[in-house]
Amino acid sequence: KQRLWNEQEAVQKRTFTKWINSHLAKHKPPLEVNDLFEDIKDGVKLLALLEVLSGQRLPCEQGRQLKRIHWVSNIGTALKFLEGRKSLYRGSPIKLVNIHATDVADGRPSIVLGLMWTIILYFQIEELTSNLPALQALSNSNSSVESTPGSETGSPPMKRKVVNKYPGNAKKALLRWVQSSAAQYHGIEVKDFGPSWRSGVAFESLVHAIRPDLVDMELVRRRGNRENLEEAFSLAENELGIPRLLDPEDVDVDKPDEKSIMTYVAQFLKHYPNPHSETDGHHDELLLGSIPTFALSVPREERKMLRELKVFLDQLERDVLRAQGAEGNLTDKYQAFKSFRVQYEMKKKQTDPLLQPVSRDGKLSVDQALVKQAWDRVSARLLEWHIHLDKSLPGPLGVIGAWLHRAEMALRDDIPIHHAHEETANVIHRKLEQHTVQLCLHDQQNSLITWQ
Repeated sequence: KQRLWNEQEAVQKRTFTKWINSHLAKHKPPLEVNDLFEDIKDGVKLLALLEVLSGQRLPCEQGRQLKRIHWVSNIGTALKFLEGRKSLYRGSPIKLVNIHATDVADGRPSIVLGLMWTIILYFQIEELTSNLPALQALSNSNSSVESTPGSETGSPPMKRKVVNKYPGNAKKALLRWVQSSAAQYHGIEVKDFGPSWRSGVAFESLVHAIRPDLVDMELVRRRGNRENLEEAFSLAENELGIPRLLDPEDVDVDKPDEKSIMTYVAQFLKHYPNPHSETDGHHDELLLGSIPTFALSVPREERKMLRELKVFLDQLERDVLRAQGAEGNLTDKYQAFKSFRVQYEMKKKQTDPLLQPVSRDGKLSVDQALVKQAWDRVSARLLEWHIHLDKSLPGPLGVIGAWLHRAEMALRDDIPIHHAHEETANVIHRKLEQHTVQLCLHDQQNSLITWQ
């Protein structure tokens, strides 16, 4: 058992390090972790990672002359930040059991890996799986994902164990997604995040689910484990842009590390965020509601661009929600909003040409409709945030801010053209009355402000 733990600890260390570096590359300036247990000790890169993942600024002691007291302070800031977050499944604060700042500053392997797993589970696996409409029923489950002495990924005897009690919903949801979106269509049985992945067929099926043209599943069934694993990892990295967190020798063992495989598999979910429904295969219709769509896809290259855009918009929506709930003064919040608004406007220029209907009757393809739906959600989030910020302005400014948004909404509404001209005229008349009311309210507010 000690040998098994040592092997799994080494795999976790490599996998988690690669995952961390894929995010730290987005930091300004970019950072990199070489030795996880050493580089995490001062807390600087740990805080940088949390900033990238959360979109929030965190206080950090930096400099070449940092002492241990500064290390512990930085790590304490990170742990306090994590404990202030809420699990997306339970709705209760995240609990860090047996994870202390001094142990991380000492670079204790089991503690550092436990902390990294907590971050990955919350910021990647929980966040992504919680957005799966077909799997939300799993949220009522009471099982849990944890490291215990009797589990495959538990700590060795005589070591202090890190027990991270998280709801098993995220693990179950991720497994169900694999089963419903990829494996079941090829007759592949995936029971777990361990031995089921050793042959590489399950990984190949995930690649095939995203880009069917990349994988010949019949050929995959006839090949050996290492060849399948190498091809799946290479295709995912080179064709899908999924960071390579694993190597074939990490998986082609009797007991592959569960947490490492979950970390890697979750990245596929990010690139393919809308799995097929496990019931009738009409998941797109369930998601799109009343948006008129047709079944034919746009050309492959445009479809790839649409899927990448969908991933971007989903992530942008999560980032906006996270930033909107962050602490800070009004100036900082306006700056954060402005940053997201700039991203929104820049992406809009790329989005509009891709959302032009490709059918004669003006209907969108399924991929286009999914992007449009995601785009509308982001637009609504930003508008809601903007209104809240303007209403939060001190004194009469907040009142004026609220009025401006009401006036803009009245002006923005489209006027439907009816067959009966009289009905259209009535609609226009009602709109004019609304505008008149808004202008009168504005005059009253101006008088009040002037009097004050």
